[in-house]
Amino acid sequence: MSVVVGVDSSTQSCKVLAVDAESGDVISSGTATHPDLTAVDPQVWTSALREAWQSAGPDRLGGSVAAAGIAAQQHGMVALDSSNTPVHDALLWNDTRSAEDAARLRDELGPEGWVDAVNLVPVASFTISKLAWLARNRPDAAGRVDQVVLPHDWLNGALGGEFTTDRSDASGTGYFSPLTNSYRPDLVERFFGRVPRLPRVVASNEQAGTVRNGWGIDGAVLAAGAGDNAAAALGLGLRPGEVVVSIGTSGAVFTSNPSAISDPTGAVAGFADAAGGHLPLLAMLNSARVMAAAASLLDVDLAKFNSLALAAGSDAGGLTFLPYLDGERSPNLPHATGSLAGLTRSNMTPENLARASVLGVLNSLADAIDVLRQSGGTPDKVLLIGGGSKSQALRQAAASIFNLPVEVPATREYVALGAAKQAAWAATGDLPDWKRSIEAAYEPEGDWGFGVRERYAEARRSFYGV
Repeated sequence: MSVVVGVDSSTQSCKVLAVDAESGDVISSGTATHPDLTAVDPQVWTSALREAWQSAGPDRLGGSVAAAGIAAQQHGMVALDSSNTPVHDALLWNDTRSAEDAARLRDELGPEGWVDAVNLVPVASFTISKLAWLARNRPDAAGRVDQVVLPHDWLNGALGGEFTTDRSDASGTGYFSPLTNSYRPDLVERFFGRVPRLPRVVASNEQAGTVRNGWGIDGAVLAAGAGDNAAAALGLGLRPGEVVVSIGTSGAVFTSNPSAISDPTGAVAGFADAAGGHLPLLAMLNSARVMAAAASLLDVDLAKFNSLALAAGSDAGGLTFLPYLDGERSPNLPHATGSLAGLTRSNMTPENLARASVLGVLNSLADAIDVLRQSGGTPDKVLLIGGGSKSQALRQAAASIFNLPVEVPATREYVALGAAKQAAWAATGDLPDWKRSIEAAYEPEGDWGFGVRERYAEARRSFYGV
């Protein structure tokens, strides 16, 4: 039996899977937590990888491990000096301190100029905005920067000894074009002041190198790796017309497309996928944690919260929750706060508040699906994944709010599976076709979802003007 290893280094944790390369079955797994911060020392990712790796035990499988691949959270700025020491804590995708710089970058080139250059428009999440922030606010640290890498690139360095990236992750920096498959150093120079070294870009099906001594699988192939959402698409075996709605720490709506989708408004980020195509994507800062925060407010656990939401009327008694608790990326409202509209004495119940929180998350994601459709996407089915998809209240409401059929794939670590699938591809030259299992399926029920959507859109325009 040939084994491949897939790694998912997310915002919250690091997961390692040892996977049967032929069937896609998970042989063993391990996990380790990351600190709940928006800026961290990247060494914590290396430590977590070692802890999760030891728990999964790929080194105990002897010589059967053929390859390893790493997927990780996108956009994070890892700025290194000439000795590969970080000059500043890595700023993660959900760190919004660079919002002012992102606005300046948008103003200087204009949205259409950015779309022409790199098929996205800067927001605070993207690496180029964070580099501009570093240059403006920490000039001494910026002056020591010799190389800039991403979280997945950093871990490639830990496994293989060289900081390498891939097309999917590079396309989220704001200085790489997925249309020409090349860096735009002119943009780095313009907004950072000079051009540090940037990692070598490895094609999705190619080998980035081999795993070095110390990991117990010496000489195994190291795959290119990928950004987390691109890896999830690969792990799911995403097909044309299918849209992934991922409800985790962040929310994401994306599809895989053979050609690029360009959106001059900047709402859709035109990323690359991990199979040679494109991954148009919208991301939300507020997702499963909105429901966790509401459960905390109601002083209940998530199971009781789910029961409360199921006990409420379908429209939450007229309550409308706009869930921008941590600012927001889509729509671009980095300094927004959440809002609750339509509150009355009669509807002010725990059940309705729980239901409104679930609907708030779904409405935000439905907005993203609408934007994707308006930009040329043709969604005909939603695949619902992520920790938040375990909520029965959310599952049952999703199809009516999205007005699309919804399937819930069996709970698996699809980002890590995608990294493992890419590792098998790099080792053998063939992309495996692992079977997808569907746990549940839902259809829109009645027309109550239309009323909830209209009420949400009206409140969003009233509170935020978008």
